[in-house]
Amino acid sequence: MSTHAVAVRRAPDTFAILLMVALCAIWGMQQVAIKNANAALAPVFQAGLRSAIAAVLVCGWARLRGTPLFRDDGTLGAGLLAGVLFACEFVCIFLGLTLTSASRMAVFLYTAPCFTALGLHWFVAGEHMRRIQWIGVITAFAGMALAFADGFTRAGATSHASMLAGVAGDALGVAGGIAWAATTVVVRATKLAHTSASKTLFYQLTVSAVVLLALSVPLGQVHVATVTPLVVASLAYQAVVVAFVSYLIWFWLLTRYMASRLSVFSFLTPLFGVTFGVLLLGESFSLRFLMAAVLVLAGIALVNAPARQRVA
Repeated sequence: MSTHAVAVRRAPDTFAILLMVALCAIWGMQQVAIKNANAALAPVFQAGLRSAIAAVLVCGWARLRGTPLFRDDGTLGAGLLAGVLFACEFVCIFLGLTLTSASRMAVFLYTAPCFTALGLHWFVAGEHMRRIQWIGVITAFAGMALAFADGFTRAGATSHASMLAGVAGDALGVAGGIAWAATTVVVRATKLAHTSASKTLFYQLTVSAVVLLALSVPLGQVHVATVTPLVVASLAYQAVVVAFVSYLIWFWLLTRYMASRLSVFSFLTPLFGVTFGVLLLGESFSLRFLMAAVLVLAGIALVNAPARQRVA
């Protein structure tokens, strides 16, 4: 990827921070929606269908606003790469969840901000992080590890084969985090940084829809069980609210604010997911979660701490 100079992004202001918190809540709620839809739609097929529906919506939105999606602006290569990485992230998540627990997957997947910060530090001018911000990333990740520590303390595998399967699932979680981080870096370090949020998202949704739907065939995941209103509502939430609205806002934020500062907010997403699980699915709740939330918020505050002004 090129290290050419790009337009300077600013640190998140109050408006951007509030938007990111709202986005994390939306993304956290997505886990409940996926679980509700899993009863009728196979995971990989579900992910591909979500991307396909959202791609159509983005196309309609762009046409309504007069935003060109098919003009040759030199972003095709980067767009295809971002789309493949986006698809890889979801393949890793869904396949990994068949081998390891959801709590372990969350810990490994949400290493993404750490990989994002590293990638941006190396490839994007103006995204270098200071020591205090690195401490913030480590603090936030410690909070994540604490929040999902039960995944590490429960009874282990009962056989060597199941233990190896669990390790493979954990590795897929890390791979998903790397793919997520790489997608953000591609968006910021290439010509996609100068194109519209609609076009950037259209690339990812279209390519991922093709890849995921194609993969669902050899994986034997092309099947639909009894479709209920809850399943329809859950799929609509994923496609319209998450993949269409929230991702448009996310890529719009990336065109104006420092991605390294924004990405650390993603640590909030699984915490919201646990909260919604407690409220909507009756899952367990512990003091450990509250302590973890404090660490995550502290990490976010450190990453977004303003630089000290030097006294002349």
